[in-house]
Amino acid sequence: MSALPQSPPSAPRRPSPGSRHLRLAGQRLFSVLLTLLGLLLLTFLIGRVMPLDPVLSIVGPDADRSTYQQVYHQLGLDRPIVVQFGYYLRDLLQGDFGNALLTGHPVTEDLARVLPATIELATLAIIVGTLLGVPLGVYAATRRGRLGDHAVRLISLMGHSTPIFWLGMMGLLVFYAWLGWAGGLGRVDFAYDGLVKPVTGLLLFDSALVGEWAVFGSALKHMMLPACILGLHSMAYISRMTRSFMLSQLSQEYILTARVKGLPERTVIWRHAFRNILVQLLTIVALAYGGLLEGAVLIETVFGWPGFGSYLTSSLLLGDMNAVMGSVLVVGTVFVALNLLSDALYQVFDPRTRQ
Repeated sequence: MSALPQSPPSAPRRPSPGSRHLRLAGQRLFSVLLTLLGLLLLTFLIGRVMPLDPVLSIVGPDADRSTYQQVYHQLGLDRPIVVQFGYYLRDLLQGDFGNALLTGHPVTEDLARVLPATIELATLAIIVGTLLGVPLGVYAATRRGRLGDHAVRLISLMGHSTPIFWLGMMGLLVFYAWLGWAGGLGRVDFAYDGLVKPVTGLLLFDSALVGEWAVFGSALKHMMLPACILGLHSMAYISRMTRSFMLSQLSQEYILTARVKGLPERTVIWRHAFRNILVQLLTIVALAYGGLLEGAVLIETVFGWPGFGSYLTSSLLLGDMNAVMGSVLVVGTVFVALNLLSDALYQVFDPRTRQ
């Protein structure tokens, strides 16, 4: 009897693009949640070993033992750390960050009040840093080893290594006390404080929205000096990375080919070399912006800026772990969101990453 013909083995089925994207999105979401959970756990453990007593911050050093024990029990500090963290996560999933010891208000309300001030300051700073850092980095790369390159590298080194609080104090001394060009402490002159009702919390936007141009001018005058100092700090980082990326591209063969063809040098630099580093620069600028949001503590302290950095510093000194944990979660979320945004922009500007 002749053997029956065997059918060829079927090729393995490839997952559809929709299911593949869904799986990747699920993996990314799980990674984000795991990162934030680890960040919260680490901060929670550090807060429990800090030599600061939140109970004393509430009752004061002169309270008797019974009062201290009562508040200690109310805060749940007599429970095991695992149980405390579990209760905190339960409340967090319900949108309850707890109340801040510093203000007595819910932490969510405090963060909604202080975050816009820091976002406004950091946004203006990253604009200044990018507009200065990118051209300087390109200029230095095109003049490698010459005087212009050394000058840009020296400026970047000074901007990166000079203590930012010293720059803030010198800026106040020169541009506020001596020249009178800059505003003083705070976000606006005392005469205009509270004149504009907060809508978004961004004072420049809110004052322009209602046509209060005097408030707008005062807010801009107060904001320019701290924003420029923060922008100088980010400019140093952006210019160094831009120079490095450009040097890598200018040594490629396609640049030599473009020059041999007789293309203008401006076209070779900006339309060919710079275009190929744009995707990398997006990540650099995003990370620099995240660093400004969480690293503006010193500059906000020097300028009396009522923002996120000042709030976090005061909460740490008071041992207010509800406020600290909420602030840390915000910082972690900002960095994760900026990374996701840079990944999305990668796919927009570089079609090769869409595969």
